[in-house]
Amino acid sequence: MRSLGNFLWFVFGGFLSGLAWLISGFLWCLTVIGIPYGKQCFKFASLSFFPFGKEVVYGGGAVSTLANIFWIIFFGIPMALGNLLTGLLWCVTIIGIPFGRQFFKIARLSLTPFGARIISA
Repeated sequence: MRSLGNFLWFVFGGFLSGLAWLISGFLWCLTVIGIPYGKQCFKFASLSFFPFGKEVVYGGGAVSTLANIFWIIFFGIPMALGNLLTGLLWCVTIIGIPFGRQFFKIARLSLTPFGARIISA
């Protein structure tokens, strides 16, 4: 299921989504201040290309918490709401439920990306 899900995801939007995150990451990395945010965009890109079979492990310390608070205020809430809404729309049909679950995974990561790691399950 993982290979088929990743293939369908990649063909029907995963490529464009991941590419957009890569471009955003490169743009953020043009400034020294933007490098930490660019690294988070690369994290989103790796998950956006092939989300099936990957898990997000949350952790971090005080610095990650402060960076996440800043991220939530300026970027996280709109991103999380967009992914949550898209995930709910996918879950309307039984066939779309696995794709909706991947959007929920991305929505949670979009709220608190600092201190999170993506691992293969």
